[in-house]
Amino acid sequence: MNYRKIALLLATLFIGSSCLAQTSKIYKKDWIDLNKNGKKDIYEDASRPTKERVADLISQMNLNEKTAQMATLYGWKRILKDSLPTSSWKNEIWKDGIANIDEHLNGFINWNVVETKLDLVTDIKRHVWAMNETQRFFIEQTRLGIPVDFSNEGIRGIEAYQATGFPTQLNMGMTWNRSLVRAMGQITGKEARALGYTNVYAPILDVARDQRWGRLEEVYGEDPYLTARLGVEMAKGIQEMGAASTPKHFAVYSANKGAREGLARTDPQVSPREVEDVLLYPFKKVIKEANIMGIMSSYNDYNGIPVTGSSYWLTDRLRTEMGFTGYVVSDSDALEYLYNKHHVAANLKEAVYQAFTAGLNVRTTFRRPDSIIIFLRELVNEKRIPIETINSRVADVLNVKFRLGLFDSPYVKDAEASKKLVNSAANQQVALQASLESIVLLKNTKNALPLAKTGLKVAVIGPNATDADYAHSHYGPLMSPSVNVLEGIKQKIGAQNVSYAKGSELIDKNWPNSEILPEEPNAEELALINEAVETAKKSDVVILAIGGNTKTAGENKSRTSLDLPGHQLALVKAIHQTGKPYVVVLIGSQPMSVNYVDLHAPAIIYAGYPGVKGGLAVADVLFGDYNPGGKLTLTFPKSVGQLPLNFPTKPNAQTDEGETARIKGLLYPFGHGLSYTTFSYENLSVNNKLSQNGEVEVTLDLKNTGTKDGDEVVQLYIRDVLSSVTTYEKLLKGFERVKLKAGETKKVSFTLVPDDLMLWNREMKQVVEPGDFKVMVGSSSEDIRQTAIFTVQ
Repeated sequence: MNYRKIALLLATLFIGSSCLAQTSKIYKKDWIDLNKNGKKDIYEDASRPTKERVADLISQMNLNEKTAQMATLYGWKRILKDSLPTSSWKNEIWKDGIANIDEHLNGFINWNVVETKLDLVTDIKRHVWAMNETQRFFIEQTRLGIPVDFSNEGIRGIEAYQATGFPTQLNMGMTWNRSLVRAMGQITGKEARALGYTNVYAPILDVARDQRWGRLEEVYGEDPYLTARLGVEMAKGIQEMGAASTPKHFAVYSANKGAREGLARTDPQVSPREVEDVLLYPFKKVIKEANIMGIMSSYNDYNGIPVTGSSYWLTDRLRTEMGFTGYVVSDSDALEYLYNKHHVAANLKEAVYQAFTAGLNVRTTFRRPDSIIIFLRELVNEKRIPIETINSRVADVLNVKFRLGLFDSPYVKDAEASKKLVNSAANQQVALQASLESIVLLKNTKNALPLAKTGLKVAVIGPNATDADYAHSHYGPLMSPSVNVLEGIKQKIGAQNVSYAKGSELIDKNWPNSEILPEEPNAEELALINEAVETAKKSDVVILAIGGNTKTAGENKSRTSLDLPGHQLALVKAIHQTGKPYVVVLIGSQPMSVNYVDLHAPAIIYAGYPGVKGGLAVADVLFGDYNPGGKLTLTFPKSVGQLPLNFPTKPNAQTDEGETARIKGLLYPFGHGLSYTTFSYENLSVNNKLSQNGEVEVTLDLKNTGTKDGDEVVQLYIRDVLSSVTTYEKLLKGFERVKLKAGETKKVSFTLVPDDLMLWNREMKQVVEPGDFKVMVGSSSEDIRQTAIFTVQ
C-alpha cells in the first residue's frame, strides 16, 4: 500500500481541491519561473530595480495580456461564479491575467446579505488556502504568471467574515489621536495581508460639507487639516504592513448638491478656492507624505467635466502636480457614467477611450471585465489609443504589484499564523480603546454623569439599546461579535440591576415620508412608549439610547431632515414627563437637531457608530470607568434649515447678527467635547516676526485643574488678519490629544510651517502674504482660551 499517496489524498480531501493541475517546477530557491521558460528573466529577479523589472515584463507582454491588466474582476458571488479556480477559467478573458480581484471570499454578497455557510469565507485557514489557490491560477496557469492584486474594503477594519472591527472613520476622527489611527492602519494592513488581501480601499479622504449626507460615517469630519493628518497616519499604517493604501474618492466628491446620493452625485456647487483649500488638501498631503499606491477616481463631474474622463484631474493634477505614482481605479460605474449619466461619450466604447486616455489605469465596477478589455483592444488596433499609452497605464499597475512583493512572494505562507493574528485579543483591545476615545460628552449639567455603579436600578430605553447594526455594515468586518449598549451596561453593573424597554422603533411605519408629513403614534407605537414609561417609573435613573442607525444613514441614505427619526422625540418627552433622572446616549453618524434633548436632558453623550466594542465603551463612560475626551469633527445645527453650515467658514458667512426671523446659533460647534474634569490653558508663547520661509513655534501650558485624570484635545487655529482675498475665520492648523493626571501640567508645542499660512491670491497663485496672523488655542472652535499675534515679514 502506498501510504504517501493515501496521505496526499486525505490532505486533498481535508483542505479542498482545485481541478487544475499544480506544478512545483517553476518554484526555485529564490525566484519563481513565472513565464515557465527555464531561466531567470529580469522581471523574475528580485535583485533588479523595479523599473527594469517592469520594462522587461512589458516587453514580453502581448496586447491581450496588457489590456487584461486594465480591469477588475469582482470576486465570488459578485461576478465570479466559482469560489475556486476551475478549468473553465482557461476560457475566460482572465486567462490572460487580470489587474485585481475585488472583495473575493470576504463574505459580502449584497447589502444586508452575508455569506455564512461557505467555509472558504468563514474559516480563516480555509479562506487563506482558497485565496492562495486563486492566486496560484494566475501564477501557474497564465503564460507570464503575473500575480493578481487582491483588493478589498477597509475603513473600519478589513472587510472579512471576521476581523478586528473598529469604529467608523468618523468616530476615528473624533478621537483626534494620530497614533491611534496609525495603529488602526497597521492592524488593518496586517490583517489584510494575513487573509490574502493586498490592497485596501482606505482611508476615505473626502471632507464633509453637508450634515444630511448619508456617507458621513465614512469620513473623518468637516475639516481638511484634520482629514489630512489622520489620513496620512492611516495610509502609512496600512502600507507599513505590506498592503497598498487606495484612498477615495478623487476628486470633489463630497460636495454633492443637497447631499443627494444614489444616482445624483453630480454638479457639486463648490468654488475653485474651496476645492483647493478643503476638498483637495487631504489628497495632496497623503499622496506626498504616505506615497500611497492607489487612488479611486470619483464618478462626479466638476465644472461640467466628469473626473474619470478628465486628463486635468487624472494626469495633470494627480500625477504631474501631486506626484502620485500608483494606479488609479474607477469608482463603481464612474467609467460607464461618462455615457449613460454625464452624456459626454456616445457609448461605452467611447467612454473607455476617454477614461483611459485621460489617465485611468483600471476600470472597477460590478460587471464582467470583458467589454472594457475588448474595447481597449479594438481601440489600439484602430490606432486610436497608442500602444505607448497602454504600456504606461499597465506599467503603473505592474509597478504596484512589484512594490507589494507579489512577483517574489505571491502566497500567504502561514495560515495558522493568520488565524492567530486576525481579530486577536490584542487587536480587539486597540479597537476598544478607539471606541472609548471617540465618545464625545456633549452636555453634563450638575455632574449628572458619571452614574454610580452601585445602588441604582437602571432602565435602559430606546431603539439603539440593542441595535448594533452599525458594527456590521459594509466596508469593514461583517460578523465579528459585537456588544450593544444594553449588554455593555449589564456587564458593567449586573443584569439584575438593569431593566429594558424599546420605547419606539428607530423609524415609524411611514418613514421617510413622515419627515415632511409627520403623524401621531398609532396604537402599537403608543404601546411601546407606554411600556417604556412604566419601566422608567420603576427605576432610579433612565439611560435613553436614541438617534440614528443603518436604517437612516449610510451609502445612498441621505436625509431631508436632521430631527430624531420616527417617534423617538415623543418617547423622550414621555420619559422627561415621568420626572425620573435620565441621560441620553446619542448614536448615529449624522448630526441630529436634538433641541428638546439638549434643553431638557441633564447629560448627553454622542457615541457616533462606536464599533463592535461600542456597548462596552458607552458603559465605561456612563459609569465613570473612562473619562470621555472625544471632540466633534462635525458641526451640529439646530435645524436643517440652517444648512449649509460647516467648518471652516468665511468671514460672517454663518453669522446670526442682524437676523430676526431665523433660528440662531449652533447646538454644538466643531471641536466641542466636555470631560469629567477641567483644564486650564496658560502661558501661550508664539515666535513672531519670522521670514516667509521660517517656522512659527507655539507653546502653552495645559493643566488638569479637576479631580479626575483625563484627556484634552488642544486645538490650534489661525486667522490671516488682512489678506488680498477673503480667508476663513478660523483654520485648524494643529491639534494634540494630551493625557493628564489630576493636577498635572504639561507643555504643549506646535510648529506652524509656511504651508499652513498659504492662500490662493487673486491670480490663483498659492502664496504666503506678509502681515499679521492671529493664533487661537482652545478646547473647541468656539471655546478659545488663549490668543496671540505673529507677523510674517
